[in-house]
Amino acid sequence: MALPAGRPRPEPTPETQHFWDGTKAGELRLQRCQACEKAYFPPRPFCPGCGAREVSVFAASGRATLHSYVIHHRKVPGFEPPYAIAVVELEEGPRMMTNIVDCPQTPEALQLDMKLEVAFTPMDDEITLPLFRPAQGTPAGERA
Repeated sequence: MALPAGRPRPEPTPETQHFWDGTKAGELRLQRCQACEKAYFPPRPFCPGCGAREVSVFAASGRATLHSYVIHHRKVPGFEPPYAIAVVELEEGPRMMTNIVDCPQTPEALQLDMKLEVAFTPMDDEITLPLFRPAQGTPAGERA
């Protein structure tokens, strides 16, 4: 899938570089607290649950369910309306904001709790975005 020109480009930081390296390599990398074992997103150098700084990075499954969304209908640089702005719940627990692709951008197709999978979409040579699409083998709109 080609992204429309003009989309804002994420700027990796030292705290997020592992995440962007992972998306470029086709992995959705999350962090896990070694003290309380909570998986979390977005990346940060400490656990948002208990504050511990002993965290590790791991490759997530890339599977999720649609938690919430809005369909945006106005033209914005880098996006072709209509498009879904969504919050997905990853199989590992954290939620992340993303876009839903490869299905109609309608309430009929975008059913809450539908099964999704990550669709790594290159933006340029350095940045690959983790967008989500209906899981392979499931019709758009099938629930988990």
